[in-house]
Amino acid sequence: RVIGPSLGQLNIEKGLLSVLLGLGLVLVAAAIYYKLFGLVADIALVFNLILLVAVLSLFQATLTMPGIAGIVLTLGMAIDANVLICERIREEMRNGSTPLASIRAGYEKAWATILDANVTHLLAATGLMIFASGSIRGFAITLGVGILTSMFTSVTATHAITALIHGGRKLKTLSV
Repeated sequence: RVIGPSLGQLNIEKGLLSVLLGLGLVLVAAAIYYKLFGLVADIALVFNLILLVAVLSLFQATLTMPGIAGIVLTLGMAIDANVLICERIREEMRNGSTPLASIRAGYEKAWATILDANVTHLLAATGLMIFASGSIRGFAITLGVGILTSMFTSVTATHAITALIHGGRKLKTLSV
């Protein structure tokens, strides 16, 4: 009934709550479904969110509803990359590969799909950055930065964590 400055603040608070609630649900689902690899994906997803907010802070970006939407989309894309990797690892295990070979092949085979999806999103975000203005441009900037951070965390960070956990050990099975 009343439109004032508190309405924008309320929307931001609800947007942040939705990000945190969605993030929490995704973290729980990944941990339950993918076990240890889900926990690794969870660590990377939280690191991605921290890295994204840090980069946006460097640009002194103002958090708006479209920016929050860009963050939510980034988190969804980041967990999607980890789902692709985990499913490829499972596929390799079903085909009889050793656990370490399955991990290596899982990352290698998922890479092309992850790169394709992220480059496509980055092109769309770049188009929006160039041709849009205002809040749409803010969404595009957040999405573009998020794509770059998620490429780093979803592939490089999870691979490094997985190598720390499993590297140099004789494994009979994987928790994936």
